[in-house]
Amino acid sequence: MGVSIGFISATTEELDRAEKDPGWAVAYVYELYASDDFPMPDRPYGGPDKAWAGLQFLIDETDIELEFLMDGFPILEDGTLFGWSAEQIESVARQLRATPWERLAAHYAPERMTMEGVYPNTWKLDAEGELDWLERSYGELVAFLAAAAEGGYGAFMSFSF
Repeated sequence: MGVSIGFISATTEELDRAEKDPGWAVAYVYELYASDDFPMPDRPYGGPDKAWAGLQFLIDETDIELEFLMDGFPILEDGTLFGWSAEQIESVARQLRATPWERLAAHYAPERMTMEGVYPNTWKLDAEGELDWLERSYGELVAFLAAAAEGGYGAFMSFSF
């Protein structure tokens, strides 16, 4: 399975309730993903999945203010579910929309990433293929954030390991 990050949009009311009742939040997020209606056209979802650490490596080399594992607010104490406000989503969406992939790709360093153990630590096995994978993941993340921001949504961020 692996370590992954996923986002699904959330209203301010849902995030407020989640903060007060983490048990409700866990069940609710599960219901959103397990619903027969998933994916719902009016509820954006997406995320970097297993590419999160590779993207974080590239983002850290820029002035983009995004740290997957530190941003948002923890809903569960074990660090597996976070809430991101609509303002946070809008801010990150604005930054990423203004950052072309090529700016991130310029910092791709498979040997350094391997040496530093950047998850999933497959960078030297197929350096070009992994760069393409990061590009697709970045595009999906930007698309999610843009759609969520346009809808005025915040988000639930799940971190599974």
